[in-house]
Amino acid sequence: MEAAGRWRRGAALSAALLALSALALLLLPPPPGSALPPGLLEELRQRRRDLRRLAAGGAAAEGGLRCGDVRRAAGTAPVLGSGFTKVVVRAALAGGGAVALKSVHGAGREVRQCEQRYGEPAGCRRLAAYKLLKEVTLLRRLRHPGIVQLHGQCYDSGGEPEAGVTAVLELGAPLEMIQLLQTPWEERFKICLGLVELLFYLAHSPLGSIVLLDFQPRQFVMVDGNLKVTDMDDASTEELSCEEDNDCTLDFPTKSFPLQCSSAGKCEGINEKRNLFNAYRYFFTYLLPHSAPPALQPFLSDILNATGNLRYGINETLRAFEKVLHLYKSGLYLQKRPLLLKEAYKCWPSYSHLGCLLSVHSPEEAAAICSSQPQCQSFIITQQRTWTGRPLASFQSSPTDLIPDTTAVAYIKRSASLGRRL
Repeated sequence: MEAAGRWRRGAALSAALLALSALALLLLPPPPGSALPPGLLEELRQRRRDLRRLAAGGAAAEGGLRCGDVRRAAGTAPVLGSGFTKVVVRAALAGGGAVALKSVHGAGREVRQCEQRYGEPAGCRRLAAYKLLKEVTLLRRLRHPGIVQLHGQCYDSGGEPEAGVTAVLELGAPLEMIQLLQTPWEERFKICLGLVELLFYLAHSPLGSIVLLDFQPRQFVMVDGNLKVTDMDDASTEELSCEEDNDCTLDFPTKSFPLQCSSAGKCEGINEKRNLFNAYRYFFTYLLPHSAPPALQPFLSDILNATGNLRYGINETLRAFEKVLHLYKSGLYLQKRPLLLKEAYKCWPSYSHLGCLLSVHSPEEAAAICSSQPQCQSFIITQQRTWTGRPLASFQSSPTDLIPDTTAVAYIKRSASLGRRL
C-alpha cells in the first residue's frame, strides 16, 4: 500500500497536468478546415457539451501516473474484458499493486460502427474517447464506497491523441451471479444493502440525480466482498424532458410505470425509479428471499413488493433495509419465535464447503438450530465473526468431532433418553 501511495504522490503533478491537457484538447472544437462529415461533427459537439457540463466546477485531477509507466504496464497485461467502447486489462505497476487499465477499444463495435457510417477512423476514435473521459470525470467527482476508485488517468499526447487516454482503476473481480446464489444469505443481504446505499447516493449526488442507463450485473465488480459499479460512461444526470404526464412512462420488458411531468418540464424522479426497479429485477429478486431467516421474510417480501411496484422510492427502500439490518444484528427478529426452531433446517448455504458453518446471534439461536436437525449432536461458537458482527457457529454430527481451540465454546446435545435437550 505504501509503495502504491508513493507512485501516486510522486506522479501527482505530472499526471494532473496531463489529464487537464487531455480534457482541454478534447473539449476544443475540430481545427478549422476539418473535413469530418457533418454527422460526425454533430456527435462530437454533443459529447463535448456533455463532458464540459460534467467537468464544470470539478476539482483538478488528483493522483495519477506517468504515461510511460502505464504503457509499460499495459504492454504485457492480460485482457480482463472488452465492450462496446472500451477494453480493460489487468496490470501490475512498478512499486504498486494490481490495477485495471481502461482505454478506448479501437476494434470495438462503437468505433467500427462509426467508421462504417462516416469512414473517419481518427474522428471515430476521438468520439469514443469522449465516453472514456466522461467516465473519468464522473469517477473523479463521485466518491462512494459503491463506486470503483479512480487511481489516476494518463493522456499520451504523442501520435494520435485520441487513442492515448487511459484510466487507472481499482481492480475488482467480475460479478458471478450463480456463485452469489450459493453464498450465505447474510452475504447476499450485504450486497443488496450496498447497492441500495449506492443508489441513494446517486439519487442525491453532487451532480444531481444520476441514472445508470446500462444497468446490468456485468457493470459491477466485487472488491473485498463489496459490490461496486465499474462502468459509468452510460450514466446520465439529465432527467427526461416532458410536456405532459403521457411523456413520462417508464417502460421495462415486463412492466410500465406512469410518472408525472413536473412544472419544470421534467419527468419527476425518473432516474431514481429506473435505477431502483433495475436493482429489483437484477439483484433483489434473486439475492434477497432465498434461505433468509423465516422471521425476516415478511420484511423482505414487503421490500420486494414495494420496489417491484415502485411503491417505494430510494429513501423508503434504504430505511426498510436498515430496519432489517437492525433486527438481524440485534437479534430482535428472534423475540417472536419459540426458542427451538420447528421448521426443517438445511445446512445450506454454509460459510464453509467442508461443514456446517452458520452465523448466529447467540448460543440460544445455535441451540435452536442444532435441536431442529436430528443429525446435529454438538456445535462450537467460534471467535470468527461476519461483517455484521455475528459469530460463526460450527455444527457437528458427533461430539467426538469437537476440536475447539482455547477461545471457542463447545456445546453438546444431552442424550435424548434423558428427555433433555441443549
